[in-house]
Amino acid sequence: MRFMSIASGSSGNCIYVGSDKTHLLIDTGISKKRVEEGLKQAELTGNDIDAILVTHEHSDHIKGLGVFLRKYQVPVYSAAETLEEIKKTSSIGKLPEELLIPINSQKKFSIGDLQILPIETSHDAIHPLCYRVDDGKSSAAVVTDLGEYDEKLINKLLHLDGLLIESNHDVRMLQTGPYPYYLKQRILGQKGHLSNESCGKLLNYLLHDQMKEIFLGHLSDKNNLKELASLSVKTEIDEGFCQYKSDDFPIHIAKRQMPSKLVNI
Repeated sequence: MRFMSIASGSSGNCIYVGSDKTHLLIDTGISKKRVEEGLKQAELTGNDIDAILVTHEHSDHIKGLGVFLRKYQVPVYSAAETLEEIKKTSSIGKLPEELLIPINSQKKFSIGDLQILPIETSHDAIHPLCYRVDDGKSSAAVVTDLGEYDEKLINKLLHLDGLLIESNHDVRMLQTGPYPYYLKQRILGQKGHLSNESCGKLLNYLLHDQMKEIFLGHLSDKNNLKELASLSVKTEIDEGFCQYKSDDFPIHIAKRQMPSKLVNI
């Protein structure tokens, strides 16, 4: 399996995950042109995409969906409540009903040769999800937009080969930064976003011998720095309870405006 971040951050998110036969996008929160440019680096086009998995209805995850769908006619999978919210979003435009496929967030489903496990997250959206994708030999997950994690989520993310995980903000930068008080409280709350430190603590549960690639994603452009995210997460691993050190694994930053490298897991 292969995966790459086409864009990841508070300004827009789009992740590619695929096998030799099946190609998926997780979210399309950037323009169709930027999605196409990212896919080109993976030697793919929009015509190669078999499905789009939507995590939730916030603009930075869906704002490019309408234009992309009207050109490529790709089926879209998400929770039924999320699809209803997307249909109400005027900026997306009219979407073909036959392309909107509701999923049961408690059950695995298949697209081509890939198995997808939806995982419920704690975020201030109507029915937010993250996704684990498995091709029978390896597995990857995209886990962003969660204010907290629990044992149930951890258990569904064990034994991954690749992971893009949220490292949204530095708590001190957020607290002293320009955001209004209500927004700071939202981000810091149980339905907000994972801080750098929380990301590192969660990784303590998920690291194992076969983990091949880790991306830190959804970094805030106002409340984080890529160097700070990397340092904070690595410190939590090095000083945490797991048996590993941060240097045991390749840990990359998923950039807001540029695609990452395409990784094979």
